[in-house]
Amino acid sequence: MAVHPRRAPRSPPLSSHLPAQARGCPDPSHGSGLARFNTLSPEAAHAVLLQCCGSRRWAHRMATHRPYPNPDALLAAADEASYDLSQADLTEALAVESSAELDHGAPYAALLALDAAHAEYERKFGHAFVISLAGHPPEEQADQLLGAIRRRMTHEVDEERSISADELRRVAQDRLWDLTRWLTSTDGPTATEIGLFAPVG
Repeated sequence: MAVHPRRAPRSPPLSSHLPAQARGCPDPSHGSGLARFNTLSPEAAHAVLLQCCGSRRWAHRMATHRPYPNPDALLAAADEASYDLSQADLTEALAVESSAELDHGAPYAALLALDAAHAEYERKFGHAFVISLAGHPPEEQADQLLGAIRRRMTHEVDEERSISADELRRVAQDRLWDLTRWLTSTDGPTATEIGLFAPVG
């Protein structure tokens, strides 16, 4: 697993995500979470943003450009920042990722197959397997994940790096959505809570 020494691996990205199409009609409750995000200290904002994407430049840019008027503006800014990642930024972000996993309730055979596929993928490409399965119901995730990793194992290194960058962009959006939902449900995160924030995706 690609694990950064600063923190434990993030939660598996295959847990509960809102469907991608739901982002077109943002949940009004996310507005209060976004307002709270806009008022976090620079240090706290940077800390939670690093949990969404491990590039320090990405996190700094997203924190600096606050306040965001609505969730769509936040996600659009995240997209733009992700597209602007340098190769060094991408390497930094991929280095802190953990390969996508299935829930523990998945069939044992699928878990074994995925472990083997992850090991082979990480040996070939040198970083974790990153994918966003937002919008796929839990019962489809095993097939989607195993199919995707097998397809992507056939890529050349440069092609796979480009695909990983695009998946990282999607995952960052998923995590930002989770972040605003998490902040909506808190009275105001402490430094400890910020350190424990591990958005799915």
